[in-house]
Amino acid sequence: MFDVGFWEVLVLFGIALMVLGPERLPQVAKRAGTWVGQARALARSLRTQLESEVELDNLRSQTPSGPPPAAAQPNPAPATDHETAAADKESQHDKDQPGGN
Repeated sequence: MFDVGFWEVLVLFGIALMVLGPERLPQVAKRAGTWVGQARALARSLRTQLESEVELDNLRSQTPSGPPPAAAQPNPAPATDHETAAADKESQHDKDQPGGN
């Protein structure tokens, strides 16, 4: 990303050694390493979360919204001729009865 070579790192290390001194350089390097590790973990976490949100959004856009299509809903079984005839006779019988509705 930064395209830093060996000699550039060596120069930075030399400058840091002169500025901080040999006593503080290990402590500062440890702290800087911790910060870099935390920054990488945060970036990885954000990238993973963003990718999962994008994938979820893609799945939502691919699935149709609203009620399921009529073909997916079960149809009631059609009545047989025998059942229909029996129901007609029963309703006719109820109409013929006095006091029947």
